[in-house]
Amino acid sequence: MKSGILKAAALALLASTSMAGAAELRLSHQWSNQDVRHKVAEIVANEVAAADVDLEIKIFGSKSLFKPREQYKPLSRGQLDMTVLPLSYAGGQQPAYNLTLMPGLVKNHDHAARLSESPFMEALEAKMAEDDVMVLVHGYLAGGFAGKDKCITSPDDVAGLQTRAAGKSFEQMLAGAGASIASMASSEIYNAMQTGVLNAANTSSSSFVSYRIYEQVSCYTPAGDVALWFMYQPLLMNKSTFDGLNEAQQAALLAGAEKAEAFYLEEAKKEDTASTEVFRKAGVEIAEMSTEDFEKWRALAQETSYKAFVDEVPDGQALLDMALSVE
Repeated sequence: MKSGILKAAALALLASTSMAGAAELRLSHQWSNQDVRHKVAEIVANEVAAADVDLEIKIFGSKSLFKPREQYKPLSRGQLDMTVLPLSYAGGQQPAYNLTLMPGLVKNHDHAARLSESPFMEALEAKMAEDDVMVLVHGYLAGGFAGKDKCITSPDDVAGLQTRAAGKSFEQMLAGAGASIASMASSEIYNAMQTGVLNAANTSSSSFVSYRIYEQVSCYTPAGDVALWFMYQPLLMNKSTFDGLNEAQQAALLAGAEKAEAFYLEEAKKEDTASTEVFRKAGVEIAEMSTEDFEKWRALAQETSYKAFVDEVPDGQALLDMALSVE
């Protein structure tokens, strides 16, 4: 009888040890499960699951775990394991991050991919490491403008409008053009337009579709041959959490991340065209930003956003020069 009890206890101990070996990581983001950024997270989670390394990634989408702008701090403190996050949301903690949403800095998606592999990104990753954060998947998304009552292509078009801009640098530029600024996450644009709080907004092509902004606007200016709006939105991980995993688990995560990054780049290119079609089908007028419009915006950005960034960030000029040097 005693040996039976001992045997049962040994089996229970073995089972609990085995269960303790299986780790669960929590990944938070603000988007729906149809959004490209959710799919990026899903690829990593599925690849890790398929690798069978006693590691599970549980995804909490649609801002169900943390508010959109409140994910970086818990990530850096180890209270959250992973997040897909517009890095400029954390510009309050690290002002250098505001450079990842700087008007006119990124020319196109391939240029964005080159920025992700450049010394400029290495400098940003060094700042992330100070916060115990690391990048698993690099990714930029392009975006455009939407107007509730009018088309927006040049700086003159936003004067006097209540406008949502993603990130500090765009807010500075739009304020320089005479717009009033309403700060909010992209997930809040729909309600703000519906209730008359907003007249115009800019965000990613993906978010414009994901949040059904086409139901609230009369005109859409998508990213085209020239795109003023590019935003770095990586999949980040708490560095200590990653370091605490075994080699097989780390290898599975990195392999999944590599696959997800390739997918992200290709899908990002498709998002702009796809968003245009969605808005057109919804009966929204499609406007086009000309090269002349783009140059007007960039000239305004140099006087406002670029200047403010260099003035506010101790190593701002060096970082800006590093970004601008990427061809």
